[in-house]
Amino acid sequence: MFFSILLFAHLQAAIIPIILGIRSINKFRDIINNELIPFGFIFLGLASISEMIDHTQTSWIYVDHSSFFNWLFYSFLSLGLTCFSISVIKNKFIQTTNFCISLCSIISYFLFDKTIALLFQVIISIFLIINWQRVFKDWLFILYPIFGIFFTTLFGTRLSISGDQFWHVLLGPSGTISVLTFYLVLKRSNKKFT
Repeated sequence: MFFSILLFAHLQAAIIPIILGIRSINKFRDIINNELIPFGFIFLGLASISEMIDHTQTSWIYVDHSSFFNWLFYSFLSLGLTCFSISVIKNKFIQTTNFCISLCSIISYFLFDKTIALLFQVIISIFLIINWQRVFKDWLFILYPIFGIFFTTLFGTRLSISGDQFWHVLLGPSGTISVLTFYLVLKRSNKKFT
């Protein structure tokens, strides 16, 4: 029973972002770089798929380790958040800076370790929050840092410290709430970009 719940928690975290990515194709045309929005969702879905494949190597028990599929998880996560972040900005320097930080996250995973990659992802998330809040000014966006950063970090930390797989079940749905937040903010936006 627990395995079924765990599998469902991971499947929904992969399927929902990909569905939202497909639904976002040729939508949100008022966004400056709207073609990046579907990629943002799809990359987040691919991150979850990579994590699921990684879990097959650990019998679906969370193990804090480095592996190729764990690297793919962090890489797709970084790329997805970066696509969202730069989708709403015009400034080429800021876009390039965001992209370079994403590359640093991806490369640092293997050069150093996962901790350094996570530090770069914190910077990516800060840029994302600043860019989206500046553009959309939507109170609903507060759900992204609450669920996508605070709760996922809390649940992930509890999981790492305790080894209690209950926390593992909560990670996927928490991430999905943050993904749905992106989509809802985009749908609610009446702001026109030039």
